Amino acid sequence: MSRPEVLYPLFAELTGLAGVGPKTAEHFAQLDVERPRDLIFTLPHSGIDRSRRASIREIAPPDMATVEVVVGRHIPNAVKGRPYRVEVSDAETTFQLVFFHARSDWLKRQLPEGERRVVSGKVEMFDGMAQMVHPDHILPVDEAAAIPPFEPVYPLTAGLTQRQVSKAVASALEHLPDLPEWIDPDLRAREGWPAWDEAVRTAHAPLGRSELAPTAPARQRLAYDELLAHQLTMGLARLERRRAKGRVSEGTGQLSKRVLAALPYAPTGAQTRAIAEISADMARPERMNRLLQGDVGAGKTLVAFMALLAAVESGGQGVMMAPTEILARQHLDGLQPLAESAGVVLELLTGRDKGAERRAKLDALARGDIQVLVGTHAVFQDDVAFADLRLAVVDEQHRFGVRQRLQLGAKGQGVDVLVMTATPIPRSLALAQYGDMDVSVLDEKPPGRKPVKTALVSTGRMDEVVDHLRKAVAEGRQAYWVCPLVEESETSDLIAAEERFKRLRAALGDGVVGLVHGQMPPADKDAAMARFVAGETGVLVATTVIEVGVNVPNASIMVIERAETFGLAQLHQLRGRVGRGSEASTCLLMYQPPLNDTGRRRLEILRETEDGFRIAEEDLAMRGAGDLIGVAQSGLPRFRIADVERQSALMALAQSDARRLLADDPKLTGTRGAAARTLLWLMEQDKAIRLISVG
Repeated sequence: MSRPEVLYPLFAELTGLAGVGPKTAEHFAQLDVERPRDLIFTLPHSGIDRSRRASIREIAPPDMATVEVVVGRHIPNAVKGRPYRVEVSDAETTFQLVFFHARSDWLKRQLPEGERRVVSGKVEMFDGMAQMVHPDHILPVDEAAAIPPFEPVYPLTAGLTQRQVSKAVASALEHLPDLPEWIDPDLRAREGWPAWDEAVRTAHAPLGRSELAPTAPARQRLAYDELLAHQLTMGLARLERRRAKGRVSEGTGQLSKRVLAALPYAPTGAQTRAIAEISADMARPERMNRLLQGDVGAGKTLVAFMALLAAVESGGQGVMMAPTEILARQHLDGLQPLAESAGVVLELLTGRDKGAERRAKLDALARGDIQVLVGTHAVFQDDVAFADLRLAVVDEQHRFGVRQRLQLGAKGQGVDVLVMTATPIPRSLALAQYGDMDVSVLDEKPPGRKPVKTALVSTGRMDEVVDHLRKAVAEGRQAYWVCPLVEESETSDLIAAEERFKRLRAALGDGVVGLVHGQMPPADKDAAMARFVAGETGVLVATTVIEVGVNVPNASIMVIERAETFGLAQLHQLRGRVGRGSEASTCLLMYQPPLNDTGRRRLEILRETEDGFRIAEEDLAMRGAGDLIGVAQSGLPRFRIADVERQSALMALAQSDARRLLADDPKLTGTRGAAARTLLWLMEQDKAIRLISVG
């Protein structure tokens, strides 16, 4: 399949546009504009009011004015380096036009004395006199209609001027093709959206500020087009995966009944709901691809284990993957008591397993004697073979790309995949990033988890905090001390951590304080963590390596130094490391005064709430999507017009619309389906087109 002919003009060379030579095309490339299509999706970000005034007295300097003037005397620059001035009079007052480095013969031609001209530019006061330095427009009265009443302002890069961009855009708009309508007619009527070509033209010729807002109908329509193309791609990927044959794994409930009976408490409503959703998926003949999203401490482990039991009950095996060895061991510790109550054989496989011991484990796995395997990416190695792998549970998605998911799928015929993430993701981002997956959300805390008391403390009270720690450690409690993020480099993070470690060791005593940081050899890191888990050290000084998953129920104090340098979601994750045992826990957010408004707002939100989803929404509003998950590894699409944070309702609409369209017309061959193919080509979703090209 190749791109429809109707789109050729939009994918032609940029140099075919008015005023764009090879050099200018290079400057455009700096803005990610390489073809006319990119240019028409680069919308003006603001505008200048150039509506005609009778006099500059109608505006308050410094502001823009467009007025008709009579040209008065020219005052050339007597001294080199001084400006050339031209006196002009509008209907009510006289002011000066000021030019630096301009040639007098050119100025005399542009502004002949006694003639009328329309000038437009910024009016400023200088020595009590109004002046306009280098007007943007100087035109004879009969040509002045060329000045738009509201002039769009485009993003620029070195070497490009507004005039060049406007000229190129005007040239691109002349070649706008007439495209079939891909938006559902009822939806378009309900929202009052214009047709595609009209929307593009309107967005480039706003009549005022209100038309620059994302809520303006033309802009909203163009944003929706991007989101719809993205959700169609996600939907096609989902259908493709559904077409891939899965295995029917129907649990008998025998093993899970034993586990539930052995639990000291009943599962939350959210856990019960998630378990039901996952079991239903596993019992279907298509492959499961589900995301289990839960806040810190919402009980994801139990839900995942119930899914693993369903795989075992139906005669197969399950695997649970963690990104690091420490986490794999913790999953093992967490699952061991559950496995014992169910009478299920559970084993661990990591990179440490060598020689005969590893061989024995692999043989047991291949025979089916090991029913549930917990491991690191060591389970990907070629010699690891399962007797009958039915389910893979993957912890901490963002360290685990699509490629690994596929590799894992190859280990078993049609393996169901359940991805767990402890980072609450706002709904709009979840749709953008995981739109191809079904999502189960755990938004309740299991009973018995005590809230963590959160307090803000200025760094000036460091000594009090250390005294408080000394007493707590003497009572047998344990604490984390997280060091600040230092911008320059990892080595300065390291220096900060080592410095704090030395000071705390001096204050609290030798064997009391441990240290872990990102630069340590993995074995040393594991050893330091192990000493803390075993209770041999009372205080663990760390850089953010403890963020993910570490579970030390006895640790009930979390000190975060220079908390204002961390993101909200990160602070929430760190705080979630305490409050896991029976002790009442505290989290001290130490900040360096004076705090700016954003810093204060962040820390106050944490003090107010422990709801990870609310925190994630706030974080998104404050920082934007790219920062929240790190654009490079986020897998988030780069939208030119749509704003994922502020248009989450539009994203949800696009998802339900795309899923409905694909349910009615999975091969996109109907009238609207064919139009939607054009949209996919327009938005360069070639991957999606390959998925349907079979039809």
